[in-house]
Amino acid sequence: MRQLYLHLYLLLTVLLSGLGLVHVAMTFALFDVLSSRAIWFASGGLAMILTGVINLLNRVYGAEARGVRWAAFGANFAMTVFAAWAGIAGAASAAQQILIVGLMIITTLLSWWLPVSA
Repeated sequence: MRQLYLHLYLLLTVLLSGLGLVHVAMTFALFDVLSSRAIWFASGGLAMILTGVINLLNRVYGAEARGVRWAAFGANFAMTVFAAWAGIAGAASAAQQILIVGLMIITTLLSWWLPVSA
């Protein structure tokens, strides 16, 4: 069962990073000029990419490096809250909100539970 959760954690981490890459790439399609709004939009994608990276590190080193585990959990928790707020502010549909916040909640739980479950 642990292997299944490790694979799920990897899948969610790759999805999170991929979503971040799409977010950054969409900046160029949605904004004609470099503006503060465009930078803020791209920074959301960058935050997702970096959160994915810390989760990859946690998946490999989290059991031995408690600081990586705490950093991954903190980043995931912050991104979960941020995703919920962004969905409300951006008038996301209920399906979008459930999908993104759900992905972050599961990733947050896995980031805490997996590294210490030997």
